[in-house]
Amino acid sequence: MVSREDKRAALHEKLQLLRSITNSPAVNKTTIIVDASKYIAELKQKVERLNRDISAAQSSNHQNPLPMVTVETLDKGFLINVFSDNSCPGLLVSLLEAFEELGLNILEARVSCTNSFRLQAVGGEDDEQNESIDAQVVKRAVLQAIKNWSENGDQQE
Repeated sequence: MVSREDKRAALHEKLQLLRSITNSPAVNKTTIIVDASKYIAELKQKVERLNRDISAAQSSNHQNPLPMVTVETLDKGFLINVFSDNSCPGLLVSLLEAFEELGLNILEARVSCTNSFRLQAVGGEDDEQNESIDAQVVKRAVLQAIKNWSENGDQQE
């Protein structure tokens, strides 16, 4: 059986924990609880604000989402996939320029730009290149090309 002192000590410990979590300067129980209640209300407001921000970001992304990118390593090169639900005028040029800057030779490619944008390319490293390129470097270059394309307003509404 738990004694009254043990219950009181446990309650005091929990109030001190609540006080520290809420950064309350209060000393008595009632004020600690009031401060905790205010803290919870502030957290609820922050959650609501974040949810609104997320909803706004998602709705703006649905209007003009950036293409998805995957890069896989093959025996001698990479399989690069870029896909967007929207047609992306000018993006193909930006991607080809990025491949050229990397010294990546496109050995085979399939591109569709009608209602959506889809690029599937097999690229190999330039034989004259001293440094070896890995899939992450290729993916970063493709993502940077997409970002530059997006920021430069090359896409049309």
